[in-house]
Amino acid sequence: MLPRLDPVVHGDWTPGAPLSRDQTERFERDGFVVLHDLFTAQEIAALQASATRLIADPGALDARTVISEPGVDEVRSIFMIHRQNALMERLARDERLAGIARFILDDEVYLHQSRLNYKPGFVGREFYWHSDFETWHVEDGMPRMRSLSMSVLLAPNTATNGPLMLIPGSHRSYCACAGETPEEHYLASLRKQEYGVPDTVTLAGLAAEGGIAAPTGEAGTVVVFDCNVMHGSNGNITPFPRANAFFVYNAVSNRLTAPFGVPQPRPEFVAARQGTHALPRPGSTLLETARSSQVA
Repeated sequence: MLPRLDPVVHGDWTPGAPLSRDQTERFERDGFVVLHDLFTAQEIAALQASATRLIADPGALDARTVISEPGVDEVRSIFMIHRQNALMERLARDERLAGIARFILDDEVYLHQSRLNYKPGFVGREFYWHSDFETWHVEDGMPRMRSLSMSVLLAPNTATNGPLMLIPGSHRSYCACAGETPEEHYLASLRKQEYGVPDTVTLAGLAAEGGIAAPTGEAGTVVVFDCNVMHGSNGNITPFPRANAFFVYNAVSNRLTAPFGVPQPRPEFVAARQGTHALPRPGSTLLETARSSQVA
């Protein structure tokens, strides 16, 4: 366990910031913040329809980006959704999301990764405890802790259907995980991660100190969390599926270099190296994009 060397909130709060002072302080303290009522009912319905289309026709997508659940023929994740769905691309650029990322990271941002996480009823498997930055640093070559994730809930996340769990305050330390990362580890880790995860003694210590939070909410809720906070989720044995659109924003000044722990970086659909210029501001609304993409 090593002390964190980078700020959590890189920008200075002002009354014009996209987060309140209280929200900013909670992000600084806990490593995450939960936002409600950012989107209208019409916007949420359009996003849900886009997610349904992605899941319903995985054969129309880049086959490498579609990850199935271990042992069952169910979609677990679809990566690079911002390049495969116009509305998801527009959502990633929305000021209600990207503006928060620019404020916290105090820089222009680009998308390091995007995906649709789908946890189907009865068979949705867990995502084991991990810090994203440990993987992004070791396997992707992300230099500093100047990135964050946003999970946009596209279905109700309840206490019982495998919501995201986080350990508050765990972002304050860097957990260097033991073991050598195998070649092309991503092929297995996207289904079930076994390397780059902390040992149980470390996890128990972090949880004893910070507790475990499991934010829940209706569709449209957004969980913003630091790149280094320890998080995971349980399996879903309820009949109620869980779906989240997931965007990773990285500071333009924090673009990837050579990986720090493996000889070859992960592929583009998992960790972007191309098109890492500043994310452009949107020129149309979410609903305008939804209507035009349906016509197309």
